[in-house]
Amino acid sequence: MAILYEDNFKMVSKYVHATSRGHEAIQTALGMQLLPQDYAFPYYRDDAMLLALGMQPYDLMLQLLAKKDDPFSGGRTYYSHPSLRDDDKPKIPHQSSATGMQAIPATGVAMGFWYKENTGIDEKLEDKPFVVCSLGDASVTEGEIAEAFQMAALKQLPIMYLVQDNGWDISANAEETRAQDAYEYAQGFHGLEAISIDGANFIESYIAVEKAIKIIREERRPILVHAKVPLLNHHTSGVRMEWYRDDLEEARSRDPYPVLKQQLLDHGFSAEEVDAIEAEAVLKVKKDFEEALKAEDPKPEDLFTHDFAPSPITEEKGERAPENAEKVVMVDCALFAVEELMKNNKECLLYGQDVGGRLGGVFREAATLAQKFGDERVFNTPIQEAFIVGSTVGMSAVGLKPIVEVQFADYIWPGLNQLFTEVSRSCYLTNGKWPVSMILRVPIGAYGSGGPYHSSSVESVVTNIRGVKIAYPSNGADLKGLMKAAYHDPNPVVIFEHKGLYWSKVPGTEAARTIEPAEDYVLPFGKANAVREIWKQDDEETLTVVTYGMGVHWALNASEEWKEQVEIIDLRTLFPLDEEAILASVKKTGKCLVVTEEPVNNSFARSLAGMIQEKCFTYLDAPVMTIGSENMPAIPLNSTLEQTMIPSADKVKKKIEELLKY
Repeated sequence: MAILYEDNFKMVSKYVHATSRGHEAIQTALGMQLLPQDYAFPYYRDDAMLLALGMQPYDLMLQLLAKKDDPFSGGRTYYSHPSLRDDDKPKIPHQSSATGMQAIPATGVAMGFWYKENTGIDEKLEDKPFVVCSLGDASVTEGEIAEAFQMAALKQLPIMYLVQDNGWDISANAEETRAQDAYEYAQGFHGLEAISIDGANFIESYIAVEKAIKIIREERRPILVHAKVPLLNHHTSGVRMEWYRDDLEEARSRDPYPVLKQQLLDHGFSAEEVDAIEAEAVLKVKKDFEEALKAEDPKPEDLFTHDFAPSPITEEKGERAPENAEKVVMVDCALFAVEELMKNNKECLLYGQDVGGRLGGVFREAATLAQKFGDERVFNTPIQEAFIVGSTVGMSAVGLKPIVEVQFADYIWPGLNQLFTEVSRSCYLTNGKWPVSMILRVPIGAYGSGGPYHSSSVESVVTNIRGVKIAYPSNGADLKGLMKAAYHDPNPVVIFEHKGLYWSKVPGTEAARTIEPAEDYVLPFGKANAVREIWKQDDEETLTVVTYGMGVHWALNASEEWKEQVEIIDLRTLFPLDEEAILASVKKTGKCLVVTEEPVNNSFARSLAGMIQEKCFTYLDAPVMTIGSENMPAIPLNSTLEQTMIPSADKVKKKIEELLKY
């Protein structure tokens, strides 16, 4: 295949591809030994492994040429970026080109096995499943690899990290970029066994992998296999080896192909048989390539499928305000929602920093859950936001529903790589095979002099990640209903929970306390709420306030004297966005103010204002205005400076008055 691609370089170089030439022995040795219940995370140089799993050259070539029937992605992603959910082959969830990023989702699968085995909900198979995560040695320098290794060693997870070491990144070699190889690096993770082998020798590779797999299946612990291999082809078709390589002759001297041919001869095959196998392969590859060239390309309309899996929650159901029930604070609505979900669904679990039994979350949002459901279902993680977020890809892939937490919105940044690269794109880039069903809870917003590292609003960044749904409720009933809907949604959901609303301690936020909805209550995403609705008026100036979260309470308090003139739309979810409700209200009132807690420049709020201006232009009697925090780099610790920075009911009131008079 590698030779054919080079011979037809101009034809296939429209799209980037890499080959496994030089890596074939270890890849084949491993691929032959995987079972359908196992999970694999190959990386972009693993086409030999894919063939060993039972894929045909034709399958890989459909992806090479980005064809409609590419079995992995429907022409959406690069060559040798597989995703499989076939009954007769190992399962391959999505992984990206961001080298090393697959280690966290792969370790999440292994943690899913750990959870299922410890809670008794695993399938009773004679050969217990395990996970293979394939990596290039250069990627092991990534920080997220350390997070994966740490959790695998800490929890003793059933995973093999196969590290194929060819001595190169792209044009940078190992001497320039690595203080040690992966085998040496693994020694620092107690509980992670490591071996180093000649990955260019098929027999040595097969025996070593066989032993490692037996240990992992039976003893349920992680092993790293460091396989030394030569790189005999270009890094990718776009980066030619002759531009930078000075070791090609030495690399060719370690070619595994002639070694394998000699091993066949040594074990009783005749030269004629080996030649026949080789000739058959050449013909097979040529025929498959000719067929792949003729295959259909995607149509323009194929762009618009599988961004999300369909959600079963499409309308509000259940009792929102049961009779004789008492009002509760917002944090309790969330806590009780999670407790009900865990009580009724063994697949539901909760993890993050400090959510375990000792504390139950820094906001007590997980209080008593570990005691009620056990340390395998509610547990603390190390301080590693990337793992918390990215492991949900693997957890979801084995049929679990993880609810995870980032302790403050300010700490979400290390997790964004996984949220953007692995979580959000999984459904789309696997053509719908692997949607990631998870909930990410994020306490957000300024409250009580939290200072620059506990007060940020980050929704503008997250709303720019396509492929996730985003809730930002303003009260307890909405939070509980959205939490329940999020659980049943097969897609990733981020829930922003304003910590200033958790207990309604901020003056003017009493409306965040609500009667706790019944257990059967669900609130669909994409349905805004008119928390104050007015009639269309011809003799008074009217306006719509569009807002969410804390902004709802600022707007309610700010507009007390204009109750007949100011309609307030609570978005409840930022994606999907209820454009219909927003536009209907603005067309009725003729004016609009968007209220946010974020600084306004380049924000979600200003983008929303632009959409309203564009779609309601002929109905407007004034420009769409926005109000938010001051455009400063951080929220200061001092309470006077904090209040100067963020909006308030008084500031919103002045803006409403200005707009009504416009």
